[in-house]
Amino acid sequence: MAGKFAFLSIKAIPTLFWSAPKPLTMRPPLRSFVILCFGLALFGLGEALLIASGAGVSPWTVFAEGVTNVTGWSIGLATFIISVCVLLTWIPLRQIPGIGTIANAVIIALMLDFSLPYLPKPDGFMLQSLQALIGVLVTGLGGGIYLIANLGPGPRDGLMTGLQQLTNLPIAWVRSGIEISVVIIGWYLGGTVGLGTMLFAFLIGPSVAASLYGLQAMFGKKPVSLT
Repeated sequence: MAGKFAFLSIKAIPTLFWSAPKPLTMRPPLRSFVILCFGLALFGLGEALLIASGAGVSPWTVFAEGVTNVTGWSIGLATFIISVCVLLTWIPLRQIPGIGTIANAVIIALMLDFSLPYLPKPDGFMLQSLQALIGVLVTGLGGGIYLIANLGPGPRDGLMTGLQQLTNLPIAWVRSGIEISVVIIGWYLGGTVGLGTMLFAFLIGPSVAASLYGLQAMFGKKPVSLT
């Protein structure tokens, strides 16, 4: 795809100056680990902006709410069980966990708890929508940065990269397909869907793809194919 929408066709995670040589290592290069943590912090901040906007939660939280309605579990337990199930899909998809997989759960959770009390909580529809959109874009940027670190994706991002490898579809399409599917299932089970949810579902794929494309253009080295 040519022109300004070329990022929608990206099928690779670029290798840049902070990419670790191997994902399966507990002693990564310091530069890779530091930038990994920065990317995860941005990812968590983006999620927090979405929550604080009051325009709706992320698709996976909608799914967790739906599971809670059916099972009676707490939202925390439902989220944990979903994460475990997603990790199990890594086995047939041949995805390899790394230190980034662990850091994903820890840093994003900490960032949510730390930042939420300090973020604006707008009342007007336009401001809520704008903050939700900014949250999606920040999440996509953080996701691109930490995926490039090559230290193992989080559970949901590993599902994305595994399905991309299996289907050879562009990253934007795969991620959007996952998020939209999760929203539909969560809504069917009784989860709450808002404008921010739909913005996240439809735009997080292009946002991550644009982040990968832009970072490659800025720091460009040869991309590592996912196929």
